Amino acid sequence: MFLNRSVQQPHHNFGTKFPTASPNYVDLVRFLVQPFLESPETLSVDCEISQTLNRVWVRIAFESTDKGKVFGRGGRNIQAIRTVIAAAAAAAGQSTYLDIYGSTTPDREGMSFDEETEERSPPPTRRETRANDGPKPIVKPRLR
Repeated sequence: MFLNRSVQQPHHNFGTKFPTASPNYVDLVRFLVQPFLESPETLSVDCEISQTLNRVWVRIAFESTDKGKVFGRGGRNIQAIRTVIAAAAAAAGQSTYLDIYGSTTPDREGMSFDEETEERSPPPTRRETRANDGPKPIVKPRLR
């Protein structure tokens, strides 16, 4: 109940949907990723929008040396970037996919970080248990 009737009441139309234009994903991704890069000019962003499927594919590439900063501890930075892009896309009625490529240098052009890990040597295997060592000694806690 409003006692002051001279103040206009807000008029909300939550039920009507206004046609929204597709966000500028390239500039949005540049804005979000560049602060993490040592050399922002190496950032390459490509965007492909499918009008029929309402999907957006965003591809970014930057120097591999900046990978740790862009991904962040436990992938927190890249997950936050994906969340912001997904929120912008959801506002436009679209879904997004973010592909990250390793480097913008010519010898590694087009190689994603997933492909880059395949080049590495396999992880070390577990040490086999030695049968001739006998049982392991039991370690008792110290009493003080």
